[in-house]
Order: sequence, then structure tokens, then C-alpha cells
Amino acid sequence: MQNFLELIRSCLTDVREIMPWDLEERLQINPNILLLDVREPPEFAAMHIPNSINVPRGILESACEWDYEETLPELVTAREREVVVICRSGHRSILAAHSLQVLGYTDVVSLKTGVRGWKDYEQPLIDGNEQAVDLDRADEYFTPQLRPEQRRPS
Repeated sequence: MQNFLELIRSCLTDVREIMPWDLEERLQINPNILLLDVREPPEFAAMHIPNSINVPRGILESACEWDYEETLPELVTAREREVVVICRSGHRSILAAHSLQVLGYTDVVSLKTGVRGWKDYEQPLIDGNEQAVDLDRADEYFTPQLRPEQRRPS
């Protein structure tokens, strides 16, 4: 049985990753990149990369196809477009990028280190109201908040 990190590693054989500074450079070359944030809506509302769209990982596959309640036309028609998949730390985005490739998307990468790495690279983040997020506040947001029962027993 695989655990979560083993599943991620197995998908990495098919998924390319880029670092935040690579994304910054790609955006200067191609401002038409589709920035696809696959975090949950409350995470996206708290902070996200400007000009990204939010399609939570749980509905991604149906959002990529016509005739579903979750259908997002911009995503359905992006199969030949450069797509950068984003999550909090770069794990969910690998799974999502893998799914997109299986669904026929031809130019998909995952943002290694996710929104957290984008923040560490001191790039701008905005909230759900399109207001700039203070990077010190972002540091607090990214501090793990594990409950005792979520920790591995000793």
C-alpha cells in the first residue's frame, strides 16, 4: 500500500515541476499562461497568486469537461495552452497535473513548493477581495496547525 508521499513520487515520473523563479520568468514570456490553483475555496480566498483561477482538486476532472455542473469553459478549452498547477506546497498540484495530462492537456507543469514557495520568493499574493496579502501574515498562515490526534503516535 502506498502512502501519500509515495503516490506523489510515482506521479513525478510523468509530471514536470518548475520553481517560483521559473514561473516568474515564464509569466514575462507568456502572460497567457493558465494559473490553476487546485486548493479548496477557503484556502484560495485567504491568499493566491494574482490572475490564477480556482478549481478545487476534488472537482478538477469534471471541471475539465463539458456538460457538468462544475464545467469551467476556460479550463475545458485549455488543452493546448500552457498550464501551471498550484497548491499550498506542491503536492496536490502534482496529482492534479498528472490528471490533466491523462485528460489530454499537453503543456502542464506543477509549481514546486506551491503558494508557500511563491511567498518565500517574495512574490505578490492577493486575497479573495483582490487585496495584497502582507507576507508576514502569510508566514503565520503557512505555519502548520496540526491537532494532537493528527500526529503520528510515538
